Amino acid sequence: MDCTHLGMRYAADGHFSPRSRGMVWRLTCFPDALRWSLPSSLAGAGAAEALKHSVIRSDGQNQMSPCVPAALVRRTPRCICGCHGFTDLLFVGVRAATSTLACPLLTGSLLMRLKKVSATGKMPDSESNLASSHVDVKNGTSVLSEMKISDEKRSVKKTPVTQIGKNGYPDSIYINAAKIFQGIRTEKSTGRVLVQYGNNSESPMVAFKDEHSRRASYELAFNALKYQNLLEEVLLDSKVYPCNSIPDELTSLLVVMLYDLQDRKFQKRKIFAEEDLVAEVQEIGHYLYRYKTKLAAALARCRIKYDALSIEYFVPETISKQEQRTSALPVCFWINTFKISLEDVFRDLEMKGFTKVESVSDFDHYTYAVDQHCHDVLVFPSSLREELLNLDLFADCKLLLQDKSRSLAVHSAQALLSEGGDIIMAHIGSHLTIAHMSVLTNDSSSRIFVCGVKSSAKEEELRNSLSHMGCKNIWLLHEDFTELQSTDSRLEKAKVILLLPECSGLGAANPMELILSEQRDAGLLQDLLQGFVSEDKLSILAERQLNELIHALKFNKVQGIVYCTCSVYPEENELVVKKALESGVEGHKVRPYRLIPSIFSTCSDSESSDEMFFKMEPSEISSGCFLAVLERE
Repeated sequence: MDCTHLGMRYAADGHFSPRSRGMVWRLTCFPDALRWSLPSSLAGAGAAEALKHSVIRSDGQNQMSPCVPAALVRRTPRCICGCHGFTDLLFVGVRAATSTLACPLLTGSLLMRLKKVSATGKMPDSESNLASSHVDVKNGTSVLSEMKISDEKRSVKKTPVTQIGKNGYPDSIYINAAKIFQGIRTEKSTGRVLVQYGNNSESPMVAFKDEHSRRASYELAFNALKYQNLLEEVLLDSKVYPCNSIPDELTSLLVVMLYDLQDRKFQKRKIFAEEDLVAEVQEIGHYLYRYKTKLAAALARCRIKYDALSIEYFVPETISKQEQRTSALPVCFWINTFKISLEDVFRDLEMKGFTKVESVSDFDHYTYAVDQHCHDVLVFPSSLREELLNLDLFADCKLLLQDKSRSLAVHSAQALLSEGGDIIMAHIGSHLTIAHMSVLTNDSSSRIFVCGVKSSAKEEELRNSLSHMGCKNIWLLHEDFTELQSTDSRLEKAKVILLLPECSGLGAANPMELILSEQRDAGLLQDLLQGFVSEDKLSILAERQLNELIHALKFNKVQGIVYCTCSVYPEENELVVKKALESGVEGHKVRPYRLIPSIFSTCSDSESSDEMFFKMEPSEISSGCFLAVLERE
């Protein structure tokens, strides 16, 4: 039943025992100052009675029954009502005469944590054992079972965490994030569609102001995707959706901006100086903020409904596991020897307090290791990522952060290169991959041809980036790789082709980083959400990869090909290579290709073809990688 009194609502269908006096129940509470929900196992008719004796006013002052011990009132912080995101309720037990609850007080951010307070009102010491508790309400009695935290955890001193306030984003980021989200959102089955999204996929994105804007747009869209079900439920439960004044074409923008509003703890968004305002963003922003209290209350009810400790509860398990793996994965930096020698990097790191160890198994905070496969790649504990990015070594492009799979690819290509031979990079990929290839060929007269640089703006961007890193031996081609003719006079000295085709990417350590650094399809985020790639998409990718590899085989003067993906599917890996080798496109006038072990493999030429491939499975210490090296017989 619902017990409503003085504007506070309790979902009360149980019985709250009068024997629970002197107890403090910490339960999740949310920012609608006038609505508080209590799980049915802890609520009861006594709750409404208690509210006659105890109220929290909107100005934060306690109005309490004389039943409440004065000492407890003095020791309890005042409630600050309003929209403050997710908080906890501290329910103070009163005497048996009122049989229950006194005032709700904002205390923290834990769900269903229970603390026992003596009947005198004395609060426990902060160092005392916290209880992970279970309440069994039976025959009017409450049973509290406690499980103590270990002495080791108890003895750790807590340090205050400074929360950095979020001010929102410029309007253009919301617009682009909404367009990205529109393309990757989860489609519901016909019978389950309650939120309607229009079809505005044809409208172009606003140009990204800079790399930060691009990254922010994709991250905001991905967060909206992760919490899509929750955000839609909040809109429906709060009655904020549907709204006649907001067309279906703006629903994606509504969802994206709702995620950001709750992420800001429902605080007002900052208007950025010199920002170009977008009418739709302003309209949606004002609309959501006008109903912030209803939205926050609906979010509260959702959390209680699912017993959610935080909104991370609603993240799909596939995403949660991926993010945990990403956060724990060691970070890899390659050394730009255009700027600094390996020895100087080691010396610089030693001066900064880093210790070189043999392998990742020896990591102990300020330590690093030289990668076992690539001599110019350094591996650090994941916990040091932010500190490393603030080093002058990184700022000066002396150390460059990149997934190890790309370093494996360029080292494999360099190993095939003969003196004076050129390299064709079939895809732009990341400018860091191009730069690393340039660094490794610095001691030779080799040139690197990069395919698919379509626009003059992209060409200028690449030239500036590569010049800043010290690269000079790079030629940018406007044609896609499959548009190039094997007789092209520019490529007559080409001896090696490096193929890093677009792939499903589910083996990547950080799929978001892969999308951003290599301009990959944002649909990878949708695949990541569902944990697999559809058969249709996989078939399309595999066909494209096969066509590119077969095209590479047609370059008669080329002596070696490196094919590398970060896919976990054989359809994009072994099967593509085997089909290409069986195609016979080289003809009879040239020596055919054969698989050889990569420079990282431990197998010999006499072993089976499957053992010729170099593979790293996604794990806690490595991203996924597939590598095949083809050389003419």
